[in-house]
This record gives sequence, C-alpha cells and structure tokens, in this order.
Amino acid sequence: MKKNFLIKQYISDKKMKIRHNYLSEQFKNSNKIFNYIKNTVEFNDFTLGRYVELFEKEFCKYQKSKYAIGVGSGTDAIFLSLKALGIGKGDEVITPTYSFYATAGAIATSGAKPVFVDIKDDLNIDEDKIEKRITKKTKAIVPVHFTGYMTNMPKLKKISKKYNIPIVEDACQSILASINNKNSGTWSDFGAFSLHPLKNINVWSDGGIIVTSNKKYYEHLKLLRNHGLSDRDNVKICGYNSRLDTLQAVVGNWLIPSAKKIANQRIKNANFYDKQLSKIKGIKIPPRLKNYKIVYHLYIVFAERRDELLNFCKKKGIEAKIHYPIPMYRQEAMKFLKHKKGDFPVSDEHANSIISFPCDQHLSAKEMSYIVDCVKKFYS
Repeated sequence: MKKNFLIKQYISDKKMKIRHNYLSEQFKNSNKIFNYIKNTVEFNDFTLGRYVELFEKEFCKYQKSKYAIGVGSGTDAIFLSLKALGIGKGDEVITPTYSFYATAGAIATSGAKPVFVDIKDDLNIDEDKIEKRITKKTKAIVPVHFTGYMTNMPKLKKISKKYNIPIVEDACQSILASINNKNSGTWSDFGAFSLHPLKNINVWSDGGIIVTSNKKYYEHLKLLRNHGLSDRDNVKICGYNSRLDTLQAVVGNWLIPSAKKIANQRIKNANFYDKQLSKIKGIKIPPRLKNYKIVYHLYIVFAERRDELLNFCKKKGIEAKIHYPIPMYRQEAMKFLKHKKGDFPVSDEHANSIISFPCDQHLSAKEMSYIVDCVKKFYS
C-alpha cells in the first residue's frame, strides 16, 4: 500500500527556515474560531449551516458578485460550474496547459475533453491561440488566473461573445485580483475559488466557492451541490455531495475581514522582490501590467540554472518551490490526449526556468532580504 506522500512533505517543509506554509502564524490567535465552533456543536448545524450562509454573503461583498455558493473544494467549484452548463461526454473545454491538475481534472471528470492552449510570459493562457482550438464541440473556456495574475479577460470576453462560448474562470488562486478594478470571477458566467489551506483566504481543510450573477445558474448550483434536494424530501435533479462544511465556513468568516489587508501585504512583498531581484543577472521578472491587480498567491520569477538555484536555496533554509515542473499536457493522466513533448513550447520553456519564493503576509523584511541576499550570492 502506498503511503500518504503529504505527511513526509509536511515534515520536510517544517524544517525550513523560511517556508511557504505560514498557517501557524496566521492562526496563532484562533480562540475566537474555537468559540464559534463550540457554538456550531451546540446548535448542530454542521451541514449547510448558518455560518455557510453568512460566509457566502460576505464573500459576495468582497468579490462584488451577486451570488455565491459554498462547495466542497476549488476543484468542485470548477466541476459544478461545468455541470451547470450541461457539459458532459463528447464536449470539449479549452484551458491552458499550465496549471495545477484540478483544472484539467475537473474538465475530464465532467466527461468533457480538455483542449490545451499554450501560455504567455505571464503564465496565463495565450488568448491569441484560442480561436484555432475552437471546434463545433467546444462548450466552454476555462482560463486560469495563475498565481493571482489574471488572464486578459477583456480579450477573452470578445472571443466568448464572438463564438457564443461561456467562460468558467478558474479563480482559485486569485481572490481580490482585478483588471481595471473589476474582480476575478466576475467577468464571466462563473468564478470558481479555492479555500485550500494555502490559498490567500483559507480554511482548515478543503473548501471552495462559486460566484455568479445569473440567478438561474445560482439556483441550479444550489441543487447540484446538495444531491439535487429542493427540500428534505424532494430530489429535483441528480446532483452531487459537495457542500462547504459549516466548520470550515466558521474559519472563513473569521479570516475574510482580513482579505484586503492580506492581498495588500502580498502585493507589497512582491514589489520588494521585483525591485531587488530585477537587479540580478540571471533572474527575469514576469510582465507587470499597470491596470492589473496581482494578488500573488504565488511569487514566481524565471531563473537561469534554476535547479541549481533551487537546491542552493534549500540548503540555505529557504523553501523555494517549482509550480509546476511538468506541464499538464505531459502528465500521465493526460496521455489519452496523445500530445507529445514540444507541442506547447512556451509551457515547456517556462517549466524549466520558473521558481517560487515565499511571499505571504507574515514574512518579515529581514526574511525577504535574506532570500534576496541568497539569490544574489548564488549568481555572484
């Protein structure tokens, strides 16, 4: 039997001097959360309880959306959005080749075929390459706002309108990101968000939330997430079991008032890195567009001799990472699509040069300076 690889990873990561995992700092003053959890235990509303409804309302307020539906995970948020569109076997869904598995996985488990498109230097889908991938079977486009850097939604909306193809935004890494002050997830039919423990707004387990401005979709998604139940005794449609847990909504409610502060601090940290690392020969900063608000779920740059730099940083106690070393089209799970290495050259190129540094809101100036100094030392 294969062991849970995550436990070994947690132990290894814990040994690092500066880590990507900042949860001990974020939740060190969590007594209020436990008081709310005690209240939930006494009230017994563990399934779609009061705190879920409250969190949905608060999330709408921060994301400036009309409706929100709490679900089991960010993956489910994408999956259920696709099912709300009626997507299934025989359909095709366009998505970037560079993302975490959840995006392509949600498409595949919906019954549809993921149709990959290469990326640009901002690590998001290349909008200029989308139209060539559209066929009569194309039923949706799922852009990924990778690292908290939004896809060019104005351009994508034009393509969507031209071909009458709906968009499901994978906004799992981009809570409060925006273009021209319009938030991620609100540009299209659906915005899918993750509340995974290491997202900018997070809970203590898996969790997700979908935003939409369409009342019909909102009512349908409420059925889809809860077995299709219209009430305790009547099943209106065949649905799924994907409800945001009430205990996780408690954590979300405790944290969401800090959403803007968290985003602003991450932006400040990233600006510091950009200024310092851009001076180092061997490091290239991705493009930063002025009308984009990037919330830096991940802080990624391009590095020469990347693997050597990665090992050097780890030896210095810095938990640098690669998000992600293998583009999705080359993963074993996607071999049924029959792609070969080189089909998406920009994804391949960036997979060989990207490196992620800790950028969370709890980092001190001293810690960030230490990271910069280590990178300088490596290239010197």
